[in-house]
Amino acid sequence: MYLPPHFAETRPEILHRTIREHPLGMLVTQGPGGLDANHIPFEFDADKGPHGTLLAHVARANDIWQRCPSGTPVMVVFRGAEAYISPNWYPSKHEAHRQVPTWNYEVVHAHGTLLIHDDERFVRGIVARLTRRHEAGEPRPWKMSDSTPEYIDEMLQKIVGIEVALTSLAGKSKLGQNKELRDRLGAVEQLEARGHGELARAMRPDS
Repeated sequence: MYLPPHFAETRPEILHRTIREHPLGMLVTQGPGGLDANHIPFEFDADKGPHGTLLAHVARANDIWQRCPSGTPVMVVFRGAEAYISPNWYPSKHEAHRQVPTWNYEVVHAHGTLLIHDDERFVRGIVARLTRRHEAGEPRPWKMSDSTPEYIDEMLQKIVGIEVALTSLAGKSKLGQNKELRDRLGAVEQLEARGHGELARAMRPDS
């Protein structure tokens, strides 16, 4: 990843927040057939290991768990808030006409080692964690006990657990840090007006 120093994000709390708020990660692997990418919702455990651990599951029919055995180095990409930035949003553009379009965004590259968990206890636990988290905002949160035990057992047999023991986290927050304050705030105002509140909040200098 191209990472100019002024866009480098090293604060663990920001990196962790991006992963938790945007949990659909792109799991990138390298195998005999070349590069591959799978899009998987992950659960992040910041307290497991020096850099944290990612937990998830894949369909048993997905051959990634056979092509990439435990010990395989992998990368998981988490994309946070992002949006197009028009030069017309910068007050300085209307004075000197020396601005161009760009795209602002937050992203985390999580590097680690893949571990395969082909056991019912692991997959039951990760499904429970994922549903507890993502159902929390529902009026009547779904839980596995809503279905018959036989149905849940059948569905669990169709998935395989995966774990990524993280070895490093690299973050990039391209948020207009290289722009004048008035230009950055001008972009924030326009983003808010267009419904990009998450990126606008991240771009505020006091964030």
